[in-house]
Formats: sequence, C-alpha cells, structure tokens
Amino acid sequence: MYFPSVAGRIRVNVPDHGTLIKSVTERLRSGNGFAVATINLDHLVKLKEDRGFADAYLAQDLVVVDGNPLVWMSHIAKQPVDLMPGSDLVVPLARLAADLEMPIGLIGSTEDALGKAEQALRDTIPALKVAYKNAPPMGFDPESPAAEALIQDAEKSGARLCFLALGAPKQELLAARGRSIAPSLGFVSIGAGLDFLAGSQTRAPVWMRKMALEWVWRLIQNPRRLGPRYAQCLAILPTLTTDAFKQRNTPS
Repeated sequence: MYFPSVAGRIRVNVPDHGTLIKSVTERLRSGNGFAVATINLDHLVKLKEDRGFADAYLAQDLVVVDGNPLVWMSHIAKQPVDLMPGSDLVVPLARLAADLEMPIGLIGSTEDALGKAEQALRDTIPALKVAYKNAPPMGFDPESPAAEALIQDAEKSGARLCFLALGAPKQELLAARGRSIAPSLGFVSIGAGLDFLAGSQTRAPVWMRKMALEWVWRLIQNPRRLGPRYAQCLAILPTLTTDAFKQRNTPS
C-alpha cells in the first residue's frame, strides 16, 4: 500500500508482525543496517509539505502502519496490514536483540527516562545488553555535526539496534542519516515508547486502544497542542480514502 508525500509515494512494505521480526532478524544476523518507520496520519500531513521529512521517509528500509485509520485504509485498498505502533515494537525487538546476543542503544527523551526505561527493559528481558544511551539536549538538530558524532558513538559502543525516541521528524531524519554514517546499525523510530516504559508519560488504557480510542486519550491530555493537529489529520481522510479505493487493483 502507498501513501502520498511531496517527494513521491511512501510504501508500507511490512504488512504484519511476523514479516517485521523476520526482516529485522535477517538484517541483524547479516550485519546489514536498517531503519524502521511507523507511518501515521500526523506524519502524512507533514509528508505533504516537508521535503526533508519526505526524503528521510523514502530512505527508511521498513515502513509499518501506526494508526487505526491507516489500517482501515489498507482494508479498503484490499491490502490489509497490522497495526504496529512504535511503542509496541520496543519490547519484542529488544527481546529479539537479546536472543541474538546483540546490544541495543536508547536515544532520545531525557537521561532520567532513559535510565528508567533501561531498567524496565532489563526487568522484562534479563539477558538484554544496553550498550549506548544518549538524551540529546533541547533543540537537537539531526542534521548537525553533533548528530553525526552521536551516530558514530552509538556504532563504536557495540550497539546493533538503536531505538530513537525523538519524535517526528527528528527521529526519521536521524535514522536516514544513520543509514549512511553507520550502515551496520539498525534504527527503529518509536516516538514516546521509552517515556511509556519509564512511566514519565502515561499511555491510554488497553481498553481504549482496543476500541481505537487512544487518540481521545491523547487529546484529553493535551487539547491545545493536539486539537489543531487532529483537525489537520481529519482533513486528509477523504483524499486518503479515495486513494485507497484506487489502489484496490494495484499490486502491493
């Protein structure tokens, strides 16, 4: 399934959890780096206007769907995909890394949150090795010399899989840059995933997530910031629905 951007179509090329685990396993074992992005409505709004963000998305190796509206679109297009929010990928991918005896890196959020997230992961996955942690300062520029140094330090640490919790578009931009600077590293953009693990942010209750109401929870938490954002997301739904119908006869 494809979604539009200012730089061309963004292809969702990982339809389900099994395919993601298989792809990441193969790349980790072979020493080939990768970047995983989790596309959602907010990203699609940005991708229509931000060329740099769109170019970074086109550089991602594996793209999954984060957001029930896009899952619904995939069914309209008769190319169904699983819902795979970045926050839900942290533990299974960290467990995979531990099984393969490959250290991970945690990048983003705050030093306090990284420490708590590391402890939460270790409690769940005792064999996990965390080789690198970095909480960039406010105003961090993923295209700066400091970002290049961060990527190089992560590679030198021995980490093989790095979770990026910088928010969009910074995390996707850093992942795209990392693919050229450290081609042996894997990058997974996870948004607030580490903050949820650390307990510094509270995720919507499971029952709300199952009913596709996580967006309501977020809106209640921060209506001033998220209200305008969700309005923009709603505005693109008619066009996305039309595009989904057009893709019914298009090979996935």
